[in-house]
Amino acid sequence: MLYSDKVLDHFTNPRNVGEIPDADAVGEVGNAKCGDIMKMYLKIKGGIITDIKFKTYGCGAAIATSSMATEMIKGKSIQEALQLSNKAVVEALDGLPPTKIHCSVLAEQAIKSALADYYRRQGVDPEPIVGPTGECSACEDL
Repeated sequence: MLYSDKVLDHFTNPRNVGEIPDADAVGEVGNAKCGDIMKMYLKIKGGIITDIKFKTYGCGAAIATSSMATEMIKGKSIQEALQLSNKAVVEALDGLPPTKIHCSVLAEQAIKSALADYYRRQGVDPEPIVGPTGECSACEDL
């Protein structure tokens, strides 16, 4: 399995690793089938993601996609973060092997899960804004 230099860089030097103890939002997604679990922590001020951290248990591609996804939405608005697609993450990493595409879906869903948590904490039903969150549907196909 061949990984791009960007995937290897984000795996060996992941950005934004850790927890935010007083996070405004926390989202966790994972699937026992693939063994990958991602947890995202967000600080949001005035609708902008001012800080983001992640903890990922999984393969190199899962760590790399988590790292890249956090870099792509840090400093962005909630609306911009909701537009982040797994395809954009894959492109930013210069591609992933077909068997690892589900890792990018997991990163997208972890962000959406955290944003759903943010809306719930505001007393707003997140589903019309964020869409359904939960088990990683891409992992179901493994």
